[in-house]
Amino acid sequence: MSFSEFLWGMVIFFLWIMYIWMFIAIFGDIFRRDDLHGWGKGGWIFLIFVLPFFGILLYLIVRPKMTAQDQEMMQAMETQQRQAAGYSAADEIAKAKALLDSGAITQDEFNAMKAKAM
Repeated sequence: MSFSEFLWGMVIFFLWIMYIWMFIAIFGDIFRRDDLHGWGKGGWIFLIFVLPFFGILLYLIVRPKMTAQDQEMMQAMETQQRQAAGYSAADEIAKAKALLDSGAITQDEFNAMKAKAM
């Protein structure tokens, strides 16, 4: 086996792994979505099995960027990360209030920091 055959084999192996990973990721996304029901999920799965590359590309084009379910999941993850890191919204608001009292920030900036902390 020459080096070029080995290199070509590695490229093919990488492409197969990437292809399998796309299947897993898209199946997970399809089955996780609440806004897509029965026939819609079945249709996407069928399309991805019958015409895999076209189906995956079409799904990535058609799928909305951010659904309400995705936003809820992101907020839940952020909350878990803050709790794990010992984050306290009250501490952040107190720090922002101290900055406001010292004149380092304006009232609008304080309101923005307060909204972000919550």
